[in-house]
Amino acid sequence: MKEAQQKRVITAFEKFITTPLETRLKNSIYPTANILSLFHSVATTVPAYQGFLKKNNIESSAIKTLEDFQKLPLISKENYLRRYPLPELCRDGKLENCDMIAVSSGSTGNPTFWPRFFTDELEIATRFEQIFHDSFAADTKQTLAVICFTLGTWVGGMYTASCCRHLASKGYPITVITPGNNQTEIFRVIQELAPLFEQVVLLGYPPFIKNIIDIGIAQGIPWHQYHIKMVFAGEVFSEEWRSLVGERVGANNPCYDSASLYGTADAGVLGNETPLSIKIRRFLAENPDAARTLFGESRLPTLVQYDPLSRFFEVQDGTLLFSGDNGIPLIRYHISDNGGLITYDEMMKFMAEWGFNPLAELSRGIHNLPFVYVFGRSHFTVSYFGANIYPENVTVGLEKPTIRDWVTGKFVLQVKEDNDKNNFLSVVVELAPGIEESEDKKIAIANSILSQLLRLNSEFANYVPPQYQLPQVILKPTGDAEYFPIGVKHRYTRK
Repeated sequence: MKEAQQKRVITAFEKFITTPLETRLKNSIYPTANILSLFHSVATTVPAYQGFLKKNNIESSAIKTLEDFQKLPLISKENYLRRYPLPELCRDGKLENCDMIAVSSGSTGNPTFWPRFFTDELEIATRFEQIFHDSFAADTKQTLAVICFTLGTWVGGMYTASCCRHLASKGYPITVITPGNNQTEIFRVIQELAPLFEQVVLLGYPPFIKNIIDIGIAQGIPWHQYHIKMVFAGEVFSEEWRSLVGERVGANNPCYDSASLYGTADAGVLGNETPLSIKIRRFLAENPDAARTLFGESRLPTLVQYDPLSRFFEVQDGTLLFSGDNGIPLIRYHISDNGGLITYDEMMKFMAEWGFNPLAELSRGIHNLPFVYVFGRSHFTVSYFGANIYPENVTVGLEKPTIRDWVTGKFVLQVKEDNDKNNFLSVVVELAPGIEESEDKKIAIANSILSQLLRLNSEFANYVPPQYQLPQVILKPTGDAEYFPIGVKHRYTRK
């Protein structure tokens, strides 16, 4: 038995249970001392990071200020996580000090393992507490939390279930059930248990939750009677989409009826939507000039608030870095997400300059926390039902016999919406010179791509409902001006 481990659990759990959310978040304004303490702790206890610093000729004792910290080299999967054995990435080189391991995308052929311990979950549970307390008033309402994320080794389902249970341990009247992405089980749970609670929270990937809602309507499920709330993760969605889904379940207060998490397998939840961030994002959706001025792009990113004592963010060359304690502690980790940071005061000033007061209509859930906005990964992937899909997966499907004679190998991978705002996977493929399109070719190419996605990408196979897995293939002639202009460097994905 590990007595130190026992004391660690008791201390952390007692602090989590006894500290009110408001008190916890009030202490999150000045993170400098905290981030320097984390660095020195990691430099002292994590063998891999000790080796990384030595390789870069850095003495940890020389890092005394925030400016010193911000000169440290970045770590990534390539230069750090894949260079050291898994135990050496953990504190004291002991993998056994972690009690859970999650797996992130294996779609490149190299799955990454992310160990964590109970105390890591408590840190992330505070992000869920913000949503359940501030948005859903779940501290006063009997709440059924239905986990619709995929269960198994993937991080979403098990992590979410654990965090919701921790809230119940803190005294929230929350009951958790885990049907995962099993539609039949979800409907059975809703029909039999929802009437017993004051509200029901559906937690899952946005397109999957919408799919569940739409099928439920067709089956006669009276969503409007169950006071549905929703927690999303894994996808950027529009405010029009949020409104549509809310209307279909009878949720008419967008700022308090749903919230999205900005999370990763690497470090759990990094930030979360709040009533304030949603109010601001909805204003920006209606005022694209303001959004373009604020974010520098015409597309609308995910906008969340974050706790700098939990996850310390930086921006370098338009991409986000973060540092945080986990089963594998991460210092200045380059996650390849495009985005930026805005302080609370800067955001309020900007809103005032555009004649908008986002606080005017909000009744609870206001915290003086900074904002992070996220456009998505800078490398060429698309996110579909929470699964990262890589162009390499599609390429293999186009290289099969017969099909490779029809195509050039170029394609454009996109996630699009149909008229009912359901997502579908689109693959526009360039035909080889002299080859004409036909329905038979479209079907053969779609099936070939699907077979390779199912073979190569475990996230795709387990996250995406079967009826949404077959891509919609469009065939274009060689050199098509819109998708395959001649003489221009080709991009295999579009957002």
